[in-house]
Amino acid sequence: MQKYFVLDTNVLLHNSDAINSFTDNNVILPMTVIEELDNFKSHSDELGRNARGVVRQLDSLRIKGKLGEGVPMENGGTLQIITHESRAAFAGLDMSVPDNRILSVAYNLHKEGKRVIFVSKDINARLKADALGLGVMDFEKQKVNFDELFTGHRLVSVPAQVVDEFYKKKEADSQGMELQPNEFVLLVDEGNEKHTALTRAGKDGHLVPLNSQFDSVWHLKARSKEQRMAIELLMDPEVQLVTLVGQAGTGKTLLAVAAGLESVLKYQRYDRVLVSRPIVPMGKDIGYLPGSKDDKLSNWMQPIFDNLTYLLRQGIGKDEQGDNESSVKSKIDKMIRDNTLELEALTYIRGRSIPRQYVIIDEAQNLTPHEIKTIISRAGEGTKMVLTGDPYQIDNPYLDSSSNGLTYTVERLKDQKMHGHVTLKKSERSPLAAAAAEFL
Repeated sequence: MQKYFVLDTNVLLHNSDAINSFTDNNVILPMTVIEELDNFKSHSDELGRNARGVVRQLDSLRIKGKLGEGVPMENGGTLQIITHESRAAFAGLDMSVPDNRILSVAYNLHKEGKRVIFVSKDINARLKADALGLGVMDFEKQKVNFDELFTGHRLVSVPAQVVDEFYKKKEADSQGMELQPNEFVLLVDEGNEKHTALTRAGKDGHLVPLNSQFDSVWHLKARSKEQRMAIELLMDPEVQLVTLVGQAGTGKTLLAVAAGLESVLKYQRYDRVLVSRPIVPMGKDIGYLPGSKDDKLSNWMQPIFDNLTYLLRQGIGKDEQGDNESSVKSKIDKMIRDNTLELEALTYIRGRSIPRQYVIIDEAQNLTPHEIKTIISRAGEGTKMVLTGDPYQIDNPYLDSSSNGLTYTVERLKDQKMHGHVTLKKSERSPLAAAAAEFL
C-alpha cells in the first residue's frame, strides 16, 4: 500500500530537496505550506534560499501536469498540492493556526483510508498528529546516530612489550584494527594501566607517535590526552578540516584560536585567522543592537574576545602586567587593523572565496548540514577549516544532537584523509564548570 507523506513547511525550509526523498510514494503539500513558503521566499537567509529552491522545483514540475491532481517525479513517486483544507474546527484545533490546517489535510486523507505519514521538524505538530491517530515521523535524511558518533580516538589494551616496542621503534603495527585516517589510538599495557602510548594512524596504516613540536601551542599545554589530540590536528597543515565536539569548558574554541594564532603568526602558513559563529541567541533576543556592523558583531563575538584576551594575557611580560587589560586590547585591535585577525558573521560568508586562511567556525552545532556544506565550500587553496561545537547546547529549534550540521559532518567525512576529528569529554575550564557540565 502506497504511503502518503504530508510535509510540514519546516521540513522544506530545513532541506529544499525534501520533496525528492520519498521514493515511489506520494508527497502531499497542503496549500497552507505553499502560502508559508511564499512568506519566506524574500528572506535573505538560509530559510529564504530553501523556500525559493522548493518553489522553483514545484514550478518545473508543472510541465508534467496539474499539481492539484498530482504529477509524477523522477524518483517514481508523485507530488500533489491539496487545496481543499478543512476550515471547520475539529478535535479542539483552531483552524486559524496554519499548522492545524496542514494537519487537517493529513487527517482527511487518513479518514479516506489512505496510509498517511505526517512529516515535521516541529515536535508539537508531531504530538498533535499522533493524538489524531496519524503516522508521524521527523525528517531523518541527513541524521546520524549521535550515541554512536565517531570520537576520533580509541583505547586498546595490548601486552607490555607492544608499548615498549613502540617507544623504541617510534612505530607500531595497527594489529588489524580498521582505523580511520588521522584516528588516535591509546595503547594501554594490560598489566599496568599507567603504562601507555598515545599514537596516531599513519599514512601506511601503522601507528606513529604524535609530533613533539606540537606539545604546546601559544603558551598553552594540553591538560588531557584529548586536548593533545586536538592540538595535533589543529596544527597539522595536511589536515584541512578539523571538527571538535565537546561540552562546555572542554577547550574547543580556546585550542582552535590558539592554534590559529600560532599557525599564522609563528609559522606563517596562513595569511590570517578568520573567526565566525552563527548569530543564534540563547533564550529571548535582546532586540536590535545599535551601532555599525562591527559594533553589532562585537556583542556576538564576545566569547571569541574572551578567548583572545586569555591567550594574549599569557604572553604578556612581567614588566607589562601593570597595564594588562589595555595591553591585551591594543594587541587585539592591532591584529584586526593589520588584517591578521578577522571576525565575520556567517551571514556574510556565503559567496566568498577564502584562500590561505585559518577559518574557525564556533558553535557549529547550530548550523544545518546544508549550511555547513555552504561554509566548507568557501575554502580556497591553502585554507584550513575548524568546526567546533557542543551538540548538547543547540539553540536552533529544528535541530538536535543527531541532525545538526556538525555531527553530520563528523560522520560523513570520517574516512577522508584531509579530515580529523576529536570528541573532548573532560571540562578543563574550572571545577565549577566541570560540575555544571556533568550534573546539570
